[in-house]
Amino acid sequence: MKTILNVIWLVLSGFWLFLGYLLAGALLCITVIGIPFGIAAFRIGVYALWPFGYTAVERRDAGAPSCIGNVLWLVLAGWWLALGHIATGIALCVTIIGIPLGIANFKLIPVSLLPMGREIVRTDQPFTAAGTTQTTQRSGW
Repeated sequence: MKTILNVIWLVLSGFWLFLGYLLAGALLCITVIGIPFGIAAFRIGVYALWPFGYTAVERRDAGAPSCIGNVLWLVLAGWWLALGHIATGIALCVTIIGIPLGIANFKLIPVSLLPMGREIVRTDQPFTAAGTTQTTQRSGW
């Protein structure tokens, strides 16, 4: 089912959103200071290209630099990309078949607004790259 949804997503909105993230990443990589933001844009662009079967989780080890980076990201590129997700999500929700795709677009808005300090992992993968489980992060064990 994930593959079918990903293919429909790719045709209807994923490719165009991916191009938006590539453009934002290329513009941000022009300066040395913007390279980390460009890398974040490329990472989220791949997630926006093929979103079903993946999820974004918060990294608990991200500190103050990711908070400052999120503020800069929001001003430089985040709100433009979020507007793209909102417009695409509304357009997809017009049809019954597009409703799950529109909901997926709305779920990408928080990641497009504040990407620093987040990690994209497979939904069937219980561990993040940091080596802690998602349930461990929530429960505090």
